Amino acid sequence: MAELVNTKKAAEWASTFLEREVIPSNICYLVNYAKISKYSDDFNNILINIKELKEYYENILMKERVWKRKLGEDLNWKLSFEHLREASTTKHVHRLHPYKGKFIPQLVEYFLNDKTDNFKTKVLFKKEDIVLDPFMGSGTTLVQSKEIGIHSIGVDISNFNCLISEVKLNNYNIEKITKILLDCLEKTKEFSEEHFDESNYHLLKEKMSDFNKDFFPNPEIKLKFINGIMDEEKYSELRLNTFLKQNESLIINEIKKNGLANESEMPSFLKTWFSKQIRQELFFYLTLINNIKDSKIQNLLRVILSRVARSCRATTHFDLATLKKVQEKPYYCFKHKKICTPINNIIKHLDRYTKDTIRRLEDFDSLKKDVFSEVIQGDSRNIDIVKEIKDKNSEFAKILKSKKIDGIFTSPPYVGQINYHEQHAYAYELFNIERFDDEEIGPLFKGKGQQAQDEYVEGISKVLLNIKRFVKEDGDFFIVANDKHNLYEKIAEKSGLKIVNRFRRPVLNRTERDKQPYAETIFHMKNK
Repeated sequence: MAELVNTKKAAEWASTFLEREVIPSNICYLVNYAKISKYSDDFNNILINIKELKEYYENILMKERVWKRKLGEDLNWKLSFEHLREASTTKHVHRLHPYKGKFIPQLVEYFLNDKTDNFKTKVLFKKEDIVLDPFMGSGTTLVQSKEIGIHSIGVDISNFNCLISEVKLNNYNIEKITKILLDCLEKTKEFSEEHFDESNYHLLKEKMSDFNKDFFPNPEIKLKFINGIMDEEKYSELRLNTFLKQNESLIINEIKKNGLANESEMPSFLKTWFSKQIRQELFFYLTLINNIKDSKIQNLLRVILSRVARSCRATTHFDLATLKKVQEKPYYCFKHKKICTPINNIIKHLDRYTKDTIRRLEDFDSLKKDVFSEVIQGDSRNIDIVKEIKDKNSEFAKILKSKKIDGIFTSPPYVGQINYHEQHAYAYELFNIERFDDEEIGPLFKGKGQQAQDEYVEGISKVLLNIKRFVKEDGDFFIVANDKHNLYEKIAEKSGLKIVNRFRRPVLNRTERDKQPYAETIFHMKNK
């Protein structure tokens, strides 16, 4: 008879086996995502088979060995942060808005904090130092610096990236923003209820829920797919066709729903990737934003609306990060292992993200230190950081003038991997924000060929050469990159830097369905 225990005892066993903390919610996650089987007692409490749990964790440990064989024995598994739950890697304001291609805050914290270990043998940054991120993105380096107590500066070519970062870093009157955010939420709910009849959509969702209970029971169906007992592709296609045929009239009615306003002048991206009701709700909320007089609160509301818009695009759940095709009808979801349907309105997401934003700002407010953080929109290849800081913050400018920047922590774009402006195209159109796509370094639209690589080397080198003049002579440069084209030796040489150390980390949690072994290198460089 297999040994069955509750989740608390299973977590205690796992903590001993792995020699690190495992909590009951970690065990529940394994059950919910069919990593291990679910058992129950007479009171329907979850029970865990210790033998199965042991096999699961042994496979995880085996994964480390397999990845090292494929990617190299010098992988620093500690820097995978595999023991952390998603709630930790997206803590407080780091999850205010999704951003494809960002690093996790723990990676920044590891190199900036005052702790050492067998890999990081020296403390390189201290409280009230100044750190620069010339490829700021969504502001991860700046946020973590503020939590640690280090002054920070971020530069980015993207106006929207700067908006996201500033919203994370701003100081707010929590009571005031709570009142305004909840008021905008309630007004949007009233607008939606007054102008749209959702009875048809709710009926479709009810039928879909019943169908999923019958043909995609969770977690049983996931286990059958994972263990190869059933062919997921064939089974899902068969059941999806059945559902579409059974509910054809409901689905047709849903797609043909009429909106309110004349949308002939609406930007093409919004007309393509959002249903009519969602477009109307987005634009109603936008009018509420435009009536707010405080620019900081306006931008906070814009980030909430952008996050909502991203989640409500007419695409599948497993392709949210990279739009591939418009999805209007119900579809089989490879992420959730059941039939899903495109979202019909923004209200559920707006409610959740509004309250989530308030909570995250409160959390960060209790953690952040009284240090300066400044965001600069511009091109790091030629930006004059001292001048920009002087124009924005005279007190910070005095500190910068007296001591210069202590070091860099950044993750430049990877060659031909992401179009950084295009991933937020909906936000640029919603808010009429100016784009600088042609100024991106290494964008996806330029590919990964030799010319693209040469331009990338030239671009990154120009950035490093420009920012070096603002960094103290013995400053430390940490650059996170997937250097599969072996470009960073050349970049260091052209920039007058030398690579003094490399930290290679496995990237375990990938977006979408691509789960192939993948590693990043953190290059530690200094002036020659």
